Amino acid sequence: MRLLHTSDWHLGRSFHGVGMLEAQRNFVDQLVSLVESKSVDVVLIAGDVYDRALPGLDVVKLLDDALVRISQAGAGVVLTSGNHDSAIRLGFASRLLERGGVHLRTRVEDLDVPILFPFGDGHVADGHGESGTENGYVAVYGIPYLEPRLVAERLGAENANHFDVTLAAVDRIRQDVEARRASGPVYPVVLAHTFASGGITSESERDLSIGGLGAVPLDLFEDFAYTALGHLHGRQELAPNVRYSGSPLAYSFSEAKHHKGAWLVDLDAHGAVAVEEVVWDAPKSLATLRGSLDDLLGAEEHAWAESAYCQITLTDAQRPAQAMERVRTRFPDTLVLSFDPQGVEARTSTSYSNRLAAAEDDLGVCCGFLEHVRDRGASDAEEAALQEALEAVRLQEAEL
Repeated sequence: MRLLHTSDWHLGRSFHGVGMLEAQRNFVDQLVSLVESKSVDVVLIAGDVYDRALPGLDVVKLLDDALVRISQAGAGVVLTSGNHDSAIRLGFASRLLERGGVHLRTRVEDLDVPILFPFGDGHVADGHGESGTENGYVAVYGIPYLEPRLVAERLGAENANHFDVTLAAVDRIRQDVEARRASGPVYPVVLAHTFASGGITSESERDLSIGGLGAVPLDLFEDFAYTALGHLHGRQELAPNVRYSGSPLAYSFSEAKHHKGAWLVDLDAHGAVAVEEVVWDAPKSLATLRGSLDDLLGAEEHAWAESAYCQITLTDAQRPAQAMERVRTRFPDTLVLSFDPQGVEARTSTSYSNRLAAAEDDLGVCCGFLEHVRDRGASDAEEAALQEALEAVRLQEAEL
């Protein structure tokens, strides 16, 4: 049985104001191609399919196209909801979609009802029927994102925090696995959208700690053949059988060094698990550059970033005039520009109020304001223009 572990598609998300729908279509193309070339049996999507609870029509159409193409390529789909999704909306028509090989697990009541993928005969069951065959089953369970305050009582959790509700969910799955093993071999695979201890975060994930304790212990998942985690955007291995696939695209500059991809998971009828990494090609790379404006515009070492989305920090002691316009002459896709002045002249402990008190005249007040808001004093031309404007005001007042 070959599974493809993905998560955090975040369809409809933008990147610092730049739409990413075309890049997401490119990802779907790569995924479908891999399903065909690697003979993937099941695609797992561990939550945050959409970026928001109410996705746009073009975003919904993209997911519709993706699911149809995956099914046409010969693979089933198991999909859970994440904290960015509306579980109710995402789970619409789940019983009907199941007939087409798309299995949605967005309801708490269904988290211990597996999709059964038997070795050998290709028949797929919904978890309500018999679970015994000679070679056994891969039983895929989907745990949707569990908001502790909303689900603790329904799960019978002791406390309304992430640890207790996840423990209650996992206990239900363990009980179902044990019951099914009385009829034959069962190899449980679990999808969970959560923050497991040991995971490395990035800036583009939404905090899950509102309901109490944020991270859940890794050993909750140690009894399963494989656990496909979602929520963290960096692909990572927490244990040989517990992994995050990460997001297929970078959604913040903190992910600039990520190698985006997924995990190809092979399970055999003896319970052995082999995992191989998959890498997605990004349509555009990310660059985080730092230095003085002149160095950044002239250094050959930054040539690779000319076609990338850029986050640039200028370290000039004084903020350069028309900084963004000048930066974009070399790096046209600069999306974030910040300033961190370096050097003795760059920093001052004088507050704006003290600067005003020290001003000798109105011109000093105006020039002090310019320096305060842009970290750069007035040029000779600006000072002359301000002086002229002040003189005009004085003459106007005198005429009144």
